Amino acid sequence: MAVARALKIGLPLTRRRVRPAVTWPVALLLLVACVFLTIGSLTSAIFAEQTVAGLAQGGVYASLAVALVLIYRATEVINFAQGGMAMFTTYITFQLMEWGVSYWAAFAATIGIAFAGGIAVERVIIRPTARGGVLTVVVVTIGLLLLLQGAAAWIWTPQIRPFRSAFSARPIRVGGVAFTVQDLGTIGVTIGAVVLLWLFFQLTKTGLAMRAAALRPAAARLVGVRVGWMLALGWGLAAALGAITGLMVVPTTYLQPTMMDTILIYAFAAAVVGGIENPAGAVVGGLGLGVLLNLLGTYVGFLKHAPELNLPVALAVLLVVLLIRPAGLFGRTLVRRV
Repeated sequence: MAVARALKIGLPLTRRRVRPAVTWPVALLLLVACVFLTIGSLTSAIFAEQTVAGLAQGGVYASLAVALVLIYRATEVINFAQGGMAMFTTYITFQLMEWGVSYWAAFAATIGIAFAGGIAVERVIIRPTARGGVLTVVVVTIGLLLLLQGAAAWIWTPQIRPFRSAFSARPIRVGGVAFTVQDLGTIGVTIGAVVLLWLFFQLTKTGLAMRAAALRPAAARLVGVRVGWMLALGWGLAAALGAITGLMVVPTTYLQPTMMDTILIYAFAAAVVGGIENPAGAVVGGLGLGVLLNLLGTYVGFLKHAPELNLPVALAVLLVVLLIRPAGLFGRTLVRRV
């Protein structure tokens, strides 16, 4: 209760009115998209298969986008090292498996290592440089990305390595539609991790304290919340979520120091499209972007033969959304009156 009161302490110097995050055009757009995907999946087996594959890819974008949102809400900084941190922890899993550790044991150990590493990064690197302002922290995260990539290449060499998945590639047939265990497993793990994180923030005292520290740090300090440690925990959770993303991505690509660079761009686009301060918007943005790119790659001729054009298409979607709704689909527009 004390933390909840912290969110209400203090009177603003200006009157503020927050426009709702979900407006009727956005709600209508989501409804039309859901109806379109449902009808398409019921009438075409290929459409259904590609929709599920898109959801799997979108789940990866969504989980990394939520990690970006977690840090942005607390510090108003985009962590450009998020992909590098995910890549490095994926190499840790690879090394553990090389030493004979089973996949899921290595998976669990990596999540713990990533969480501790995220806290260490915030305490040792980010916090001392935060006094220099947002631009300084952004430059530091870019430097951290290059450092992690260089360290991975030095420790494990830049050689491209295959990485086995926890899920098989065998199909599961439902009627005339074939889904792969890999896609269904990826959806389950990535979205499940996001749901668990949401429950943590909604149902635990630590989660509520972290929300208070991010929204009203001064008020939270007045009721005894250790704001500094709450922000560090946020970095730890973001790093753990990024590690899960890396482990879900690598079986469909290859393990290499730059494996997460493109994924980070897609995740950033998903976060901005959904609303950079809205975790739910980041999830919707990631899933929507994954499905859209997969369907376009299936049914649009020039994209079918040139998958490298997916990235420009994603950036074009981002540009259109920002032109129409600069705060993102689920972003809250803040109106101030002096």
